[in-house]
Amino acid sequence: QVQLVESGGGLVQAGGSLRLSCAASGRTFNRYNMGWFRQPPAKEREFVAAIQWTGDNRYYADSVKGRFYISREKAKNTVYLQMNSLTPEDTAVYYCAADPIMNGKDSPSDIRYWGKGTLVTVSS
Repeated sequence: QVQLVESGGGLVQAGGSLRLSCAASGRTFNRYNMGWFRQPPAKEREFVAAIQWTGDNRYYADSVKGRFYISREKAKNTVYLQMNSLTPEDTAVYYCAADPIMNGKDSPSDIRYWGKGTLVTVSS
């Protein structure tokens, strides 16, 4: 069993930055690929970024490439999403996700574990 708790969301102006954190518990955390999805208002949940459990590979949605960076700190059982150059289109609830084979081609129904989400609001 893996439990995920997100933090770091909030209100930011366009062009600003935020860093989301996801604290994971469960002894198998280090064997799971980790990632982030988001759900904008009145839209479906969509993939944002993922990192392989080894840390060797990272995957990004085209909409965030060059602006967002995903990393993980195994010693703290934590995954981060650094978000830069934010735009109002990035406004969404951001969900931490864990799955053994998450690789950037996943739909939400493929994901085994979810956090409860953290709201990011970008004002224009």
